Amino acid sequence: MTATLNETLTLLLIEDDAGDAFLVEELLKEAEAPPRITWVRTLGEAKAKLGPSVQCVLVDLSLPDASGLEALKEVLELASDAAVLVLTGLRDVHVGVAAVQAGAQDYLVKQDVDARLLARAIRYAMERKRADLAQRRLVEAELTAKENARLETGLLPVPLLRTHELRHTTRYLPGSQGQRLAGDFLDTVQTPDGSVHVVVGDVCGHGPDEAALGVALRIAWRTLVLAGQTGDPLLRTLDTLLRAERKSPEIFTTLCAVTITPDLSHARMRVVGHPPPVVVRDGVVGVVPGAPSGPPLGIFPDVRWTELNVPLGERWSMMLYTDGLIEAAVGEGLLGVDGLLGLVRQHGVIDVDRLIGEVGTLTDDLAAVVVSRGGT
Repeated sequence: MTATLNETLTLLLIEDDAGDAFLVEELLKEAEAPPRITWVRTLGEAKAKLGPSVQCVLVDLSLPDASGLEALKEVLELASDAAVLVLTGLRDVHVGVAAVQAGAQDYLVKQDVDARLLARAIRYAMERKRADLAQRRLVEAELTAKENARLETGLLPVPLLRTHELRHTTRYLPGSQGQRLAGDFLDTVQTPDGSVHVVVGDVCGHGPDEAALGVALRIAWRTLVLAGQTGDPLLRTLDTLLRAERKSPEIFTTLCAVTITPDLSHARMRVVGHPPPVVVRDGVVGVVPGAPSGPPLGIFPDVRWTELNVPLGERWSMMLYTDGLIEAAVGEGLLGVDGLLGLVRQHGVIDVDRLIGEVGTLTDDLAAVVVSRGGT
């Protein structure tokens, strides 16, 4: 009966006996799609051949330079994505069983191999390896999802807000680039004197390291605000923390930190290399003038950031956001700050959900906080 392999594959044969190697090659020639076979005599020679292109490995565990499970362990480490079948003699069947327990997909007794059995064993080993890899990816995805959920809990805190005079809305949305976790963060805290403090920040880059750094910066910001620290001293402390915790010196962070006075009629802010907040006052839409008030954190030492003073009045609305909003794809270009202002003017109010719905695809993560007073 002719052996049937479902695909043409690249196979590495590690066998020091020329007669056994010749037999394997001849048997596989009978397959419907004979594999491309590379034959080596030792594990040392195999190391130079093992790579991503090798889909299956047949290995004799009695090699001149390695034997038993020691040889198998090295093969499994060098070809982690390849199916591995072990060749044994009649007296070494127990070694084949141990090899499967150690990670090989199957074992074959040389004296019992024929064309049909060999082809079927290779095919089944390939399928088992695919199933193993799929299971491994599933487990990794589940672990990543759990870690992301834990980090997102840190990125999305419950606001500490006592006043009922303000309407407070937050949004945190992943971008379209593989839904990777990013370092965007936000927070709102009202201190005992009645001041309302808001921050929105963005750690450059994507991934769990950046997200964890965003969580650390947000928690540090909340702690410092509750301890009574604001302004440049707070930012310099965050800058020190960023430099100590980041994985590489290229990592920087932009943010906008706002303090609204206890009577809710005035705001002081520092826009640290960040997009300018949008403010609607008595129906007039604009961005905060003078922004940004200084460079991002983590770029220059001993920086001073200019404080921007913004009169708000009785009826107003303010939105702090990360650049995922203004970098959203609109037509053939990006929304930009001017496009964002145009949409807010069309709506007459800052409706973050409507804005997100109209800009279309978010290519980057978005964190936004909207604070409103007086029914705006």
